[in-house]
Amino acid sequence: MSLFLDAAWGKFTERAPVWMMRQAGRYLPEYRAIKEHLSFWEMCRTPEVACAITLQPVKRLGVDAAILFQDIMTPLPSMGIDIQFNPGPVIESPLRSSAQIEALRLSEKTEIAPFVAEAIKLIRQESPVPLIGFGGAPLTLATYLIQGGGSKDYAEFRQFLRYAPEAAHALLDKLTVLSIRYLSMQVEAGAQAIQLFDSWAGLHSAGMYAQFARPYNQRIFEALAVYKIPRIYIAVEAAHLYPEINQLNCEVVSIDWRLPIDQVRPQLAGKTIQGNLDPAILLAPKEVISTETKRVLREGLGGAHIFNLGHGIFRQTDPNHAKHMIETVKSFDRTKARELVLR
Repeated sequence: MSLFLDAAWGKFTERAPVWMMRQAGRYLPEYRAIKEHLSFWEMCRTPEVACAITLQPVKRLGVDAAILFQDIMTPLPSMGIDIQFNPGPVIESPLRSSAQIEALRLSEKTEIAPFVAEAIKLIRQESPVPLIGFGGAPLTLATYLIQGGGSKDYAEFRQFLRYAPEAAHALLDKLTVLSIRYLSMQVEAGAQAIQLFDSWAGLHSAGMYAQFARPYNQRIFEALAVYKIPRIYIAVEAAHLYPEINQLNCEVVSIDWRLPIDQVRPQLAGKTIQGNLDPAILLAPKEVISTETKRVLREGLGGAHIFNLGHGIFRQTDPNHAKHMIETVKSFDRTKARELVLR
């Protein structure tokens, strides 16, 4: 078994495995070279291209896991939703009524995004490290579908949850079925772990999360349990939700940089912690990157730890800085460091 999978299953590994969210993307010159000729959707929907982009950071940086190059919006066109990227997702006709929600179709898993399964198979043939598949959590997908795109405060969506809760639950139910089918397809094609991105869960109170997020996330994780692969969850700016998140049936919780790992770990008992370097640190000089990376590694000594950023890598990051961080992680002996702490 790989270092990444060992840690994901809760083992204290002699060094922390390391990968980065958004590691396959716009900070890499080889990615930008492809993007000069293809649109984002074309890159996602061409298996050979998605495979090549997924493997770029594996080859350049030596990360311990690959994450599929796709977008959380990828399965939504199968429901009849028109999505464009400008540069973020834009929904042509935001959902604002029960009739629109009822009209959404649910395709069989093999019909949702067959190009994703093809890409996964290609990646598994070439990748020397485990492959992480992923999808958007129902609440986060619903945020975009109702709001219509990115927003500072997502007022339309937050309002919708309150004045049309029955319609919201109907949408979340459909998105849960879609997610189970889509993520199951990824695992059956060869994904060795699944990460569920709940990017906007932190907008909500614990009570709203308990009503509109946790039950649907739980259904997804329980459906994936049959595959016996690590299940990873991330919600950003969500420290107030940790008691709710701790109830999720998943092995790994990825945390942002706002709280130290050793402070968060007791709130997520029994789960591997993934994180949590501030992505902005990679814009600093290398000596600062070394210092901050080692600080996070020391904070993670209390149990299983997968080193990662607290969120996606910035597009202006120098790839050499990312590589320096990864080399720092690989040189940090967790077993020896823990022995020093215990003395």
